[in-house]
Amino acid sequence: MNETEHPLPLSEYEFEQRFDERGAIDWMQENWSKAFMFCGLYAALIFGGQQFMRQRPKLELRKPLVVWSFSLAVFSIIGAVRTGLYMVYVLSTSGFKQSVCDQSFYSGPVSKFWAYAFVLSKAPELGDTVFIVLRKQRLIFLHWYHHMTVLLYSWYSYKDRVAGGGWFMTMNYMVHALMYSYYAVRAAGVRVPRPLAMLITATQIMQMVMGLAVSGLVYLWMQDGLCPSYVDNIMWSSLMYLSYLLLFSSFFYNTYLKGNSSRKTSKAE
Repeated sequence: MNETEHPLPLSEYEFEQRFDERGAIDWMQENWSKAFMFCGLYAALIFGGQQFMRQRPKLELRKPLVVWSFSLAVFSIIGAVRTGLYMVYVLSTSGFKQSVCDQSFYSGPVSKFWAYAFVLSKAPELGDTVFIVLRKQRLIFLHWYHHMTVLLYSWYSYKDRVAGGGWFMTMNYMVHALMYSYYAVRAAGVRVPRPLAMLITATQIMQMVMGLAVSGLVYLWMQDGLCPSYVDNIMWSSLMYLSYLLLFSSFFYNTYLKGNSSRKTSKAE
């Protein structure tokens, strides 16, 4: 076990204090494989939905999409602030290596609630694709592949409280805070400058680079007994982040660098 031992000087809200992380971890250990069921239902609904909508007019759903994106933006912003404060504390008191190997992210004050909220949120986030299908927008491979694999890996990893989770979750919260805010503004009909869209995709690419780096460091320091993890988990995380890096980089190149300025930006996540 590798946990931060310094007392955490961050104030907790009552719901964060009362959260039973042990019960959450136990539930996930027993039920994490249900993520495969969610992914199967998701695939059936989105591809079946595309067939269903083929001969039907698209639905606008502008107001529901604004509410949906805004809600996820608020959730992600709060999650980014709370987990970000925890990670800054660990970095400032124990250093970078401890921030990677620290397991207390899953059970410590403040972060324990947001770690569980993060992994659970990957199921309702599948609803993003419902809007794409019903509005008859282009559904790219990156979108549905990313949603499915993040859900599977998050549930698979949370049950074992593997090292690196603090970085993985905090980075994702931060990127989603930007991304869903962007989607909410776009859905509201506000014209967003193209460089901002490029910046968001660039932050996603940087997230994948950092994810690969953290996975590599977990493997390196696991050999010294410092980082609690498993070779299988590190292998899956590395393959996942590498595939994301390639897909997001390709998306960035094809969308912003090929000179086709008239092309509409597809929803990548």
